[in-house]
Amino acid sequence: MAVYFVAQISIHDRAEYSKYEAGFMPVFEKYKGRLLAVDEAPEVLEGTWNCTRTVLIEFPTREDALAWAGSAEYQAIAKHRWAASTGNVAMIKSLS
Repeated sequence: MAVYFVAQISIHDRAEYSKYEAGFMPVFEKYKGRLLAVDEAPEVLEGTWNCTRTVLIEFPTREDALAWAGSAEYQAIAKHRWAASTGNVAMIKSLS
């Protein structure tokens, strides 16, 4: 069953965050991930949206997602995201 990561990120150091971006896709693609959406100006229909970036990604399975998130390769680049931003990340299950 597919799973999705939804991330709401507030970036406070673009230079540091760019280091994360530079290494993201090569690592991400190794784990069967699909980048579905990245938006820095989503159309807010209800409530407030207090982040500078929203990301939606998909993995074929929970195991693929956790293998990516826990991999040494991802952890090596994630340190740049953690230093450059704050945010919320949730993994949600597909309906099918």
